[in-house]
Amino acid sequence: MVDIKEIKHVRTAPFTLMNASIQAIFAFIAAILFVIAFGLVAAFIPGLSALGGFLALIGVAVIILAPLTSFFLNIMGSFVLALLYNLVAPRVGGVKLGLEGSDLKTIPVVPLSLIMACISTIIAFIVGLYLALAFTPIFSLISTATPAIASAIANATNATNMTIPTGAAIGAAGWIFALVTIILVPIVTFISSFISFALFAIFYNALAPRVGALKLDFASVAGNIFELINIPAVPAALIMAVVFAIFGLIRGIFSLIGFSMAGDAVGGVVSLVTTTIGYLVMYFIMVLLVAIFYNLLQPRIGGIKVELE
Repeated sequence: MVDIKEIKHVRTAPFTLMNASIQAIFAFIAAILFVIAFGLVAAFIPGLSALGGFLALIGVAVIILAPLTSFFLNIMGSFVLALLYNLVAPRVGGVKLGLEGSDLKTIPVVPLSLIMACISTIIAFIVGLYLALAFTPIFSLISTATPAIASAIANATNATNMTIPTGAAIGAAGWIFALVTIILVPIVTFISSFISFALFAIFYNALAPRVGALKLDFASVAGNIFELINIPAVPAALIMAVVFAIFGLIRGIFSLIGFSMAGDAVGGVVSLVTTTIGYLVMYFIMVLLVAIFYNLLQPRIGGIKVELE
């Protein structure tokens, strides 16, 4: 029997540490691959091969700095994400999980879509407010200096009929920019995020009985607090890969339409196939690695802890 559990609260510190650590491992792997690729290229270019010691020093720096930078950036991002979830969940409801033992049989569509859309909108609003505060004064400064700039250009080029935006127009553009980033972008973000997460839940619920459900092994910590101690890697990778392959198929269909309208139906079919397969393979590998890293890190740094009701 499916038991619906709501994630009422996410422990900020364990979530932040685990997510930042996994991202740091990905950054470390990416840095190694980058250094290997760059080394192979340098080996076949005589001018670069002579700089072996310098290139090796750069490689070491990349391997050290990439995971450290990723870790600290994701510390901040993960902390904000968990904090926003804990602030928003009591007001709009948290994510609900339809569990049967350790199997995630269903994901109720509206709770997931609503809270994730709200969180995405808040982040979009904060970023938009920052951009508005940063760039609106620049537009104002430019609008003030526009008459002098226009006069200088006219004198330098001896042009008498040049069309240069007025200071008022530039100032108005600054206010339009602020309104778009603070109001329009968050609205679009809410709508697009709600639809995206709703589709994710719908696809998951339709495919899980056929492909196999995601398995989440929780252990009771105290009261309603549970720790995610294990994520079986292959089931997680398989269901997530198939779900996101559907998104790849949808994107490929749009590409097919675009190519067909341009008279290249063959290119559209190729894009459709490669996009769908690319999403399938990419997400299988990514989710597989995330689950493996999580299972390796959990005994050492502790797993994600949530309050379930």
